[in-house]
Amino acid sequence: MFSFKDVIQYILDLGPGIFLHFVMLIIGLIIRMRFTKALSAAITLGVAFLGMSAILDFMFAAISPAANAFVENTGIKLNALDLGWTPNAAIAWAWPYAFLMFPLQIAINLLMLALGWTNCLNVDMWNVWNKVFTGVLVAGVTGSLPIAFIVCAIMVVFELKNADLTQKQVYEITNIPGIALPHSMALTGVIIAPLNRLLDFIPGINKIKLDADGLKEKLGIFAENHILGFIVGLIIALFARYNFKDTLTLAMKAATALVLFPMVAGLFMKALAPISEAAAEFMKSRFPGREFYIGLDWPFLAGQPALWVTTIILVPIILLMAVLLPGNTTLPFGGILNICFAATALIITRGDLFRMIILGIMTTPLYLWVASYFAPVITDLARKVGTINIPPNQLITWNGMEAPEFRYFMSQIGLIFKGQLFPGIIILPIYALLIWYYWNYMTRREKEVKERLGL
Repeated sequence: MFSFKDVIQYILDLGPGIFLHFVMLIIGLIIRMRFTKALSAAITLGVAFLGMSAILDFMFAAISPAANAFVENTGIKLNALDLGWTPNAAIAWAWPYAFLMFPLQIAINLLMLALGWTNCLNVDMWNVWNKVFTGVLVAGVTGSLPIAFIVCAIMVVFELKNADLTQKQVYEITNIPGIALPHSMALTGVIIAPLNRLLDFIPGINKIKLDADGLKEKLGIFAENHILGFIVGLIIALFARYNFKDTLTLAMKAATALVLFPMVAGLFMKALAPISEAAAEFMKSRFPGREFYIGLDWPFLAGQPALWVTTIILVPIILLMAVLLPGNTTLPFGGILNICFAATALIITRGDLFRMIILGIMTTPLYLWVASYFAPVITDLARKVGTINIPPNQLITWNGMEAPEFRYFMSQIGLIFKGQLFPGIIILPIYALLIWYYWNYMTRREKEVKERLGL
């Protein structure tokens, strides 16, 4: 006899490419698309996700050994091993209360839609695991299940409101209509946005602008995706002290990945355009005067070259900081390609490659410190559920986790309710101020983009 948990776990084990395909097919039928048209769009979306996943796996398999070789060559000794998102997702799903996050997210989303507090219908059920992971971390720090679920509910609200705050800017970058990004990774905008604004006041830096198109004009063929990927891969291989053959192999793999990313990204537009148009008509007929959009996982942004160039360039910087940063115990490995930062910075900087790299350098300590802070909690849960065999005196963690500031701040604020006032009592007003600034900053930018594009 299968339990509800077993059924949900089976569905999730299908992976986002297949799971999301079924979700979008059902949504297409609900909004009265023709079955053949809904099926075609849903399968195309599944192809896009699986295609992007294949390229990501290809790229990770190429870059991670190089990063590991760099670590071995430098003799770094750090005891919290970064395993990346996949093992941490497995640990999160093993949490006994994990499946309560599905009704929590769905209920909050539908309530906010009904009350007009958001225009985003988040169909990215795959990333419910991010709320589960947050619950794991907060419960591990505070020892309180109610506080953990309250924080997870706040996270769902923040994700939806942030999707509203960035929707026009996301459209300007991708040209894909009717979609938004209700992903926890984008919450780090509260840190990146003020830092980006700070760069406006630094002489010299505030005059530099380097986007993909501008790079092509300045560098010619050297800014083409295949050439740029080859050069960046070459640099990473040299840091890893690869031999001649392996150096050229890594360079070619990096070039291949950067060429394929925008090709696969085009499938997202092909799949999502008919669904978003049908969804808009369906919702407008029932809620006249309101605009609605579909919330998706981040890979529809993956066609932007600036995202990947930034991510790869930051690899040696992250490794160097891991060695030099006081208080860091994290050894970057599985999460060495910090997509969570790059995707958010892409939106905040409007794809300015120079600023993305500068901001990446500025925020790397945040990711490393938070990963180090939560390492004991993650390790403890992994040992309890038996998901991963961890040697004694070894910790595991995740560098590049989504919304590190949210998870850390909220865990410390949660401790206030357990009688531990510091540092949460100091963090609370600081975080509130950051949210206030971010809200006003992004609201103003959304309005500017809307007027500029005539939306």
